[in-house]
Amino acid sequence: MMLPLLLLAAPDSLAAAEPRLIGVFRDWNAFRLDEASGPVCWMVSRPKKMEGDFTRRGDVFLMITHRPAERSFDVVNFIAGYPFADHAEVTVQVGKQSFKLFSKDEQAWARDENTDRAIAQALPLSSTLVVRGTSLRGSRTTDTFSLAGSTGAYQAIGDACAERAPAAEPETTVPVPAPVP
Repeated sequence: MMLPLLLLAAPDSLAAAEPRLIGVFRDWNAFRLDEASGPVCWMVSRPKKMEGDFTRRGDVFLMITHRPAERSFDVVNFIAGYPFADHAEVTVQVGKQSFKLFSKDEQAWARDENTDRAIAQALPLSSTLVVRGTSLRGSRTTDTFSLAGSTGAYQAIGDACAERAPAAEPETTVPVPAPVP
């Protein structure tokens, strides 16, 4: 996947700075961006198969993002390449597990961090991830993503954006008086 293509998929706050490619992991790429508030790391892939009754569609991506400065990890973001129908529910299926996302404009996210985490933890358990949605025009789509390389990409963004505990303050030694005999 080429970097200019990724910038189209990056949230606006990410596209303003220069992301650095951490690595290519089969069907997934991993990136890091250093913002004033701290690093942001994400992994991204394009679908291997797109099905549906559509004649034209923009770029489609699936991303998982870590923002340690905000204590935000495993944020799943699907970019559909079309505007979703109002209040359209988007489903993600990884193996036998199914998850629901909410949509706004051309994107969909999990409603809570537990769902984000569950999706991220399901990735190594299957070979594909399938996203189903409905466009503003009523077209149903099914996008199938390969999970080949997702484990390596996930490990890379975790390493690059690891939550670090603040360094301990150096201990100062206070002389302790010796007991009086």
